[in-house]
Amino acid sequence: MSLDLSQIDRVSTITKEDFIKKYFKPQKPVVIEHFIEDWPAYNKWSLDYMKEVAGDVTVPLYDNRPVDYKDGFNEPHTTMKMSEYVDLLKREPTKFRIFLWNILKEIPVLQKDFKFPDFGLSLMKGLPMLFFGGRDSYTFMHYDIDLANIFHFHFEGKKKVILFDQKQNKYLYKIPHSLITREDIDFNNPDFEKWPALKNAKGYIAELEHGNILYMPEGYWHYMRYVTPGFSMSLRAIARNPKNLGKAIYNVFIMRTIDNMMRKIRGQKWIDWKNEQAIIRTNVVNK
Repeated sequence: MSLDLSQIDRVSTITKEDFIKKYFKPQKPVVIEHFIEDWPAYNKWSLDYMKEVAGDVTVPLYDNRPVDYKDGFNEPHTTMKMSEYVDLLKREPTKFRIFLWNILKEIPVLQKDFKFPDFGLSLMKGLPMLFFGGRDSYTFMHYDIDLANIFHFHFEGKKKVILFDQKQNKYLYKIPHSLITREDIDFNNPDFEKWPALKNAKGYIAELEHGNILYMPEGYWHYMRYVTPGFSMSLRAIARNPKNLGKAIYNVFIMRTIDNMMRKIRGQKWIDWKNEQAIIRTNVVNK
């Protein structure tokens, strides 16, 4: 048995009007395959190019270790020079990933290689973020704190993506006061005896290749696994749905503050309690 996943729609390219009508308004994901082939980045951006332009920059790295109460919100697990990191990616599988790396701040020259596309949404110009990963590295299933509309541009290699909308929360073993599911769930090959509610979740799946754009609607859960070493850039537009915008404000100013405070007060007991509650609450709503 496997997860109930539908293939994400794929289009070669798309007009602003069709994107708004067919995907933004119904909040439905889509992969756009050939939209950025006129960007310099399409031909230039590779791991070797990133090593060339950013080799001396120290980058934050994350791995797949479970959350520890000592970890701050999105604190990196280690750092490394970009040149060393690219060499590592090309040499062997590694769990180390770059997560939320602001390229405008770190490597301004990269700004010349891409444009902010007009899909009918106002993109946040100061927040183009890069993500890197080695073969078989992955992100835990999560959704973004601001519930933004996300355009995810993939470069070099292949990446597997699994998405769920917020209506599936009751099946996903969501951690309370958090943006993630249980970290011991393998969404690539889930154990349905251990996590039976997952059988009821309905989601989406796609494989991204160089030059593809994935549109993820507001608040969509996403799990990403690097089939081969590669990297992606995300551009985002603020949530338009008032309910999602309210959740975003709550997450940033209240949820994150409560979680950090409770980590300091209760330590690992807080993390353990949240993990237990994910199972208890999921079981209650799925009786």
